[in-house]
Amino acid sequence: MIRDPKRLSTSEAIRQQHGRDLTSYHAGRFPDVVLYPKDKEELREIIAYANRIGCPIVPFGLGTSVEGQVVPVQGGISLNFTHMNRILEIRADDFAVRVEPGVTRMQLNRELKKYGLYFPIDPGVDATLGGMAATNASGCSAVRYGSTREQILGMEAILADGSPIRTGSLAKKSSAGYNLTQLLAGSEGTLAVFAELTLRVYGLPETFLYAKAVFPDLQQACKAANRMLYRSIQPSKIELVDAYTIQAINSYKQTKYEEKPTLFLELSGWKSAVTAEVERVKEIIQEEGAGAWSHTFDESFGEQLWDARRHAALAIAALAPEKKLMTTDVCVPLSVLPEAVSFAREVMQAEDLQGAILGHIGDGNYHAVFPIDPSVPEEAAKAAKVNERIVRFALERGGTCSGEHGIGLGKKQYLTEEHGDAVPWMKKIKEAFDPNHILNPGKIF
Repeated sequence: MIRDPKRLSTSEAIRQQHGRDLTSYHAGRFPDVVLYPKDKEELREIIAYANRIGCPIVPFGLGTSVEGQVVPVQGGISLNFTHMNRILEIRADDFAVRVEPGVTRMQLNRELKKYGLYFPIDPGVDATLGGMAATNASGCSAVRYGSTREQILGMEAILADGSPIRTGSLAKKSSAGYNLTQLLAGSEGTLAVFAELTLRVYGLPETFLYAKAVFPDLQQACKAANRMLYRSIQPSKIELVDAYTIQAINSYKQTKYEEKPTLFLELSGWKSAVTAEVERVKEIIQEEGAGAWSHTFDESFGEQLWDARRHAALAIAALAPEKKLMTTDVCVPLSVLPEAVSFAREVMQAEDLQGAILGHIGDGNYHAVFPIDPSVPEEAAKAAKVNERIVRFALERGGTCSGEHGIGLGKKQYLTEEHGDAVPWMKKIKEAFDPNHILNPGKIF
C-alpha cells in the first residue's frame, strides 16, 4: 500500500478536485480517499487490497476527460498518477519509448526533442499519456497520425485482482494471439489500470507551415477540407472553428481573428515539398470560396494559432462562466461531414441554443459545444435534445457516437444503439476482467 502518508489525502479540497471533469456538465461525486502511487508495486498492492474489500477504484490523470470518466460515482479510491511520471526509456533507433502513465504529452515531447523525435497526438490539452490511452484520445493530428490507440506498441497493466499483465512488444507489428493491447486501450479504466506504456514516436519534420483560411459558411469549409484529402494532400493538422468559437477565442486570448468559419492548417515535411503542396491547398480553398488566406513558416504564428485552438474549450466556457459544457464528439464518414455540420447548426438554431461547432474534420470528427446550467431542467433538457439529434444523425449515416471522448457517463445510452448485439459480449469481457466490478464502476454500460 501507500508507504508515505503524504501521498494519501482525505481533505475535502483534494477530494473535490478529484470528483469531476475539468469543464463538463456531469455531476460530481467525492471519492472517499485520494491515493498517489509512486511505482507499479504500490499500484499492484492498492488494487489487490481494493479488490479484496470490494472498494471502487477510479484512475485520475489530470482530470481533462469530458464524459465523466474520472467521476467516482460509487465513491472509493481515486488513483492519482502524478507521482508515476517517469520516462523509463527512449529507444531512438527503434522509434519507441517506455513511459509511466502519469507522463504528460508535453513532458514527453520536451525530452524527445533532444533526439529529433516527437509524439504527435495532440488532444488540445496537456493530458497524461495514461489518460489518453484510456479514452483513445486523438485530436488535432488525427488526420495524419490517427488516435492514441494506434501509437501503443504494448503496455503493462494491473488487473482487478492485482496481478500484472504485459501485452505487445517493441516490434511494429505482430500476429501473435489476441490483441489485448488494443482491447485495453480505450477501455476507460474499466478492465485494468495502466502501469507502463510503450509508445511509437516519430522523427521531427524538417519544417512546419501554418495557414489560416476564412470561409463564408461551415459547409464550404468542410468541402475544402475534403477536397484536400481527395487530392492526396496530407496536412498534419486541419481544424474547423466556427464563428462562435472564434468570438470566444478573441475574447479569451485577446486576438483579432475574423469572426467567420475558419480552417486552421498545418503542413509538415521537407521544405521543398511543403512549399509545393501549399500552392495546391491555396488553389482548393479559393475554389471553395475562401476569403482571407494567410500562410507562413513563422513558428510564432503557428504557436499563436494552435494555442488558440487548444484553448477553445476554455474560451467557450469563459463566455458563460456560471455554466458547464456539454460536448458532442460524433465522427462521420468524410462524405457526410458537410451535411452533418450544417445539420448540427440547424438543430442548435431551431432550439435557440447558443453553442460552438469545431473539430478535427480531416477524419470526420467534430464537436458541438453548449454551455448549460445542469441545475435548470429546461436548459438541460434542450441541450440533451440537441445532443441526441446530432448523435442519431451520425449513427444513421454510418458514424459513431464518440470519435475520441469515450462513453463514460454521457454516451451510455448510445452505445447499444451503435453496437447492438455486440454490447452483451462487451459486458462478458468486463465480467471476465473485473468480476467484482471495482474498476471505474458505472462507466460505459
